[in-house]
Amino acid sequence: MDMVVNLNGGLADSAWTYAVGEPDEKTKKLLEVTKTSLYKGIEQAMPGKRIGDIGHAIQQYAEAEGYSVVREFTGHGIGPTIHEDPQIPHYGLAGKGPRLKEGMVITIEPMINEGAWQSKMDDNKWTARTIDGERSAQFEHTLVISKEGPLIITDQDTIEEN
Repeated sequence: MDMVVNLNGGLADSAWTYAVGEPDEKTKKLLEVTKTSLYKGIEQAMPGKRIGDIGHAIQQYAEAEGYSVVREFTGHGIGPTIHEDPQIPHYGLAGKGPRLKEGMVITIEPMINEGAWQSKMDDNKWTARTIDGERSAQFEHTLVISKEGPLIITDQDTIEEN
């Protein structure tokens, strides 16, 4: 489930994968590794770090767990429009790419596959599938780069009631 919220002209983008019914152990592991991959990337989202540090952390973790990382879709900058620069790949080399700066607002949204990393689009130009038919999962947060650490603005655990 991928959703975007517009609050007074500022956008936030978040995606979550949910199991339907009682998931088996293989499904639980895919979901756990994907969600952990997201947080491995978020840990790198600090001023002075590079975009490649985010992708590298995600890729290293996911591949060590036996999964692959989709390359055709990336995280992105976000503000008054949804897909702004910079693009945030979920794979790559540490120490490479543009530097992250305080105040940047980005999304990190790794898609992790059980099989090959390649994907294909259906004729409807919206539905993406793995090229080999294996399962995939995705989790996404929008965050602000802050000197105190990444500030997750789509964290469902910190929603306050008015």
